[in-house]
Amino acid sequence: MSLPTRTEAKDLLEKHVTDDYQRFHALMVGTAVEGYAKKLGEDVELWFLTGYLHDLDYDQHPTEHPGPSLQWFKEWDYPGELIQAVLAHANGFNGFTTPAVSQLDKALIACDEICGIFYAYQKLNPIPFSDMKAKSIKKRLKEERFAPGIDRSHIMNGVEDFGVTIDEHVENLIEFFKDLDSPVLAAQ
Repeated sequence: MSLPTRTEAKDLLEKHVTDDYQRFHALMVGTAVEGYAKKLGEDVELWFLTGYLHDLDYDQHPTEHPGPSLQWFKEWDYPGELIQAVLAHANGFNGFTTPAVSQLDKALIACDEICGIFYAYQKLNPIPFSDMKAKSIKKRLKEERFAPGIDRSHIMNGVEDFGVTIDEHVENLIEFFKDLDSPVLAAQ
């Protein structure tokens, strides 16, 4: 079993994901999961790469996701923990029914959808992540009309299963994202 390097993973993402938002989403989720790996003393590379590559096939195969990615990961001899986490993050979608078991599975689920809230918030309020207030993010989470495509129940269930409060989670993500270069701010 082997992991790609971050450079190899970036090349894979550039090959399979053409949408700029999806590429940034991959970086956000990878960064979030990596932050938790550091906090919990877990394998930082495994956790980052799992978050970074979790939607590798979504751009080109949204209705089959994550089926193609799972097949590629097996062919590329990626670790079982990465494959399991990507499979678990799709539980209840596109016919996949594998629940989260490991902390990595749970971290990925807790971080995935909420990254969309952070991104949408930044589009509306173009400020650095480090200047965001947890209270403002949580307020937007409660507003169903804000970023309506984001499944709030998936976020809340993921956070609860991961064992953090939504308050802690939002604060942690603000901290984890503080050094991210956002394309939203670059376009300003």
